[in-house]
Amino acid sequence: MNLKKHLTWSNLIFVLVVALMLYKPTRVWFIRQVSFSPSVSSVEKSQKITDYNWPLYGLNTESVNFSQFENKVVFLNFWATWCPPCIAEFPFIQELYKDYKDNVAFVFVTNENWEEVEAFFQKNNYDFPTYQSSARYPKGLPSVSSIPTTFIIDKKGNIRVQKTGSADWNSESFRKSIDGMLSE
Repeated sequence: MNLKKHLTWSNLIFVLVVALMLYKPTRVWFIRQVSFSPSVSSVEKSQKITDYNWPLYGLNTESVNFSQFENKVVFLNFWATWCPPCIAEFPFIQELYKDYKDNVAFVFVTNENWEEVEAFFQKNNYDFPTYQSSARYPKGLPSVSSIPTTFIIDKKGNIRVQKTGSADWNSESFRKSIDGMLSE
């Protein structure tokens, strides 16, 4: 009889945990709790962008060619409004963006239409420059097969970070890495 009660409670707790993880806000909260600072590769171990020509259609900003970001530190993020790991990392990115937007080129790429992005941004008070890709990615940029995927590109075109999944982009260690790339 005691074993039967124990199994019933165990089953109930298991079902509750699964239900909570299926609930999007709970998943986002959990992902945010386990997000760590991304690791930064040395220049010697980095892939390199060899051609910056990449037209980008601006959703909440002017359309640009990625080539205008050559010789700058670039934070390039592929994301979507429906993606829990994307949603989880955005508060970290917003804090980083607030402090570094004048020194780092932030480029957010999505396949979604502006109405969806705008509603998401207004709800969460985000103001990142967001684009849709209108051509193939630049040569040297690895393909993106899942989101979020973020690349940090130094001034010489070296991909110093290639991170798939949520990360704490506002950590002290990552800020030191960005500061180091800016001073190179």
